[in-house]
Amino acid sequence: MSVPKRKLRIRILSTFLAFAAILTLLGVRLVFLQVIQSGELQKKAVEQQTRDSMVASHRGTIYDRNHKTMAQSSTAQTITANPNEIQKAKKDIDEISVKLATVLDMEASEIRALLEKQTNHVTIKRRVEDDVAAAVRALELTGVYLQEDAKRYYPYGNFASHVLGFVGNDNQGLGGIEALYEEHLKGVPGRVIALKNALDTDMPFKEEKHIDPKNGTNVVLTIDEVIQHFAEKHLETAYYEEKVQAGAAAIVTDVKTGEILAMVTKPDYDLNAPFVLSEEIEEEISSITDESERATARSNALQKMWRNKAVVDSYEPGSCFKIITGCMALEEGLITPETPFFCSGSKTVENRTINCSHHDGHGAQTFADAVKNSCNPAFIDVGLLVGKEKFKEYYKAFGFMDTTGFDLPGEAKGVFYSDENYNTVELATASFGQGPVVTPLQLMTAVGAVANGGKLMKPYIVKELVDNDGNVIKQTEPTVVRQVISQKTSEQMCAMLENTVTNGTGQNAYIKGYRVAGKTGTSEKIPRGNGKYISSFIAFAPANDPKIACLVVLDEPSNGQYYGGAIAAPVVAKIMEDTLHYMGITPQYTEEEKQNLDFYVPDVKGLSTTNAIKSLTSEGFKYRIVGEGETVKSQTPKAGSLLPTNSVIIVYTEDNLSQKVTVPDLTGLSISDAQLRLAENNLNMAITGAGSTGHSSNLTVANSQIPAAGSEVNEGSIVEVEFRYLDVD
Repeated sequence: MSVPKRKLRIRILSTFLAFAAILTLLGVRLVFLQVIQSGELQKKAVEQQTRDSMVASHRGTIYDRNHKTMAQSSTAQTITANPNEIQKAKKDIDEISVKLATVLDMEASEIRALLEKQTNHVTIKRRVEDDVAAAVRALELTGVYLQEDAKRYYPYGNFASHVLGFVGNDNQGLGGIEALYEEHLKGVPGRVIALKNALDTDMPFKEEKHIDPKNGTNVVLTIDEVIQHFAEKHLETAYYEEKVQAGAAAIVTDVKTGEILAMVTKPDYDLNAPFVLSEEIEEEISSITDESERATARSNALQKMWRNKAVVDSYEPGSCFKIITGCMALEEGLITPETPFFCSGSKTVENRTINCSHHDGHGAQTFADAVKNSCNPAFIDVGLLVGKEKFKEYYKAFGFMDTTGFDLPGEAKGVFYSDENYNTVELATASFGQGPVVTPLQLMTAVGAVANGGKLMKPYIVKELVDNDGNVIKQTEPTVVRQVISQKTSEQMCAMLENTVTNGTGQNAYIKGYRVAGKTGTSEKIPRGNGKYISSFIAFAPANDPKIACLVVLDEPSNGQYYGGAIAAPVVAKIMEDTLHYMGITPQYTEEEKQNLDFYVPDVKGLSTTNAIKSLTSEGFKYRIVGEGETVKSQTPKAGSLLPTNSVIIVYTEDNLSQKVTVPDLTGLSISDAQLRLAENNLNMAITGAGSTGHSSNLTVANSQIPAAGSEVNEGSIVEVEFRYLDVD
């Protein structure tokens, strides 16, 4: 009996120990699950039991300085689906795909591929408009959901594209202000949390928790939408007329503050379709057979299209840099505007002969004349007077060795010679802007200092950050980086640059009634002798109290002309004239200009011929009466037209007496010859461009005309003729 009892006790003990071990393991496992893995398991439980959808926040609005909207967000919907739910519910994927494809304008096969995936979430189409979203909702498709989203919209399309930048598929900023101010613009997304059942479908009586999104902060730019339009329009015209191969840029600034009023790069792109290339480029890329090479070519083309030439690209500034060289020598007391120089047409420095753009030479001239004539040998002499060390010091002081600290991304630094490569010849060529490279923004900033009494201002393009209630969160104040030259040097250079526009190589930037100071620039691209040039012109006005400055750069013009004074200066003149009028800056006419002012043609219709004659002659107009009547029936040009005095107004005293004449071709004619040619055809002339200086010279010739040669117009009509000065660099 003792043996069986002992075996029983052993069996009971073994059973107890086994159960104890199992309970211990279960306890350990329970502790592991409840304590160590509790957070992770709770997270998984929430994920299984709830559907968490993000509600996109609205990006902040981007405004111009006058609060005109340049970029804004609007409500949209993103169409999503739960393939697992659709498959568990045994719904017809083909039928769902076809219905969605019809509404969303997509391929059914593309949607089917998404719905066949083994996942709880796929995105079918982002940022659909409200009417499309309503059509999807009306289909009542199992497992198909609408998620609130936001869509970025640019009202002006390609307007200021390189300044604004754009957003990507996830509503993140890519390029320009959109990228640089991403943290301020993007806001904080909201959420919608809904309960799900074991079949991964929404509960029939679900409760939803909404966490509202927080919209982004608004950005107010220094850009003026009107001035930006002026710059865009005139630069685009030049870009196509001059057949510019490597792009063009323009900047307009407030010289007192450093604010950017306009910044343009051409060609541009549509901000609402930033990944769409031109048809020509698309054809080139499509012709590439290798898929990898094709993808690389597309990426490179997009990067080039998005590149802000005004900020990112460096170039040799050419004669525009003579402004800086001149200021160095004036500030150091090495020269005055009256210091004499001599130009024979070239100058030899060590073993290198450097030519002047005026190959016959300028002869004896003062420094002021050298600025007006843009004389290379004279500026070589000036640079040699300054010396290597001082020249480099000023180059750095004007900000060319560093970035300006500008708002937009990708700003490049200027480049100067390394010490071992910086010798006398390099100093000589650098003196007239050949060798060192700068960005358009750096040059604009440096010349702005010359116009602003020597104060180098930090350029900026964001004026302030504001919330939706208009409260200013952060404001940018004008910043003086340093005083680089004295007020006296500034005034001396301003006066000489004004004379350059009035009487020198910059006459194509002349604007009647406004004192414009400016400088031409033409640089040959490396390698030398390739026939590729960069044409530029920089100017500011009014010269006696500068308010605005403008720079235009045309990279590789290919329509025949390439001198900056010939093709970039007229663009600057048009941008500045429109801008000065818009800003309400009062014209200051010289006595010579007053004698050449245009006057409004009076309205003489309905007057007796006697009174019509009195009205016309009192305004300085000549007249010709056609008809036998005593009362004026009509007139040409019409009332309100602007014409110089001594223009002929044709007065008709009977109906249907006007005669058609053919507009002659005036291209290449001087002002006097053009006037004579038009008078022979009973036509009047309105002068624009360099011809409005009042100087009559065989070097000032007609460049273009409206109406075009060969057009049929009424006799007495006005032909607007743009004249250009030829002796430029």
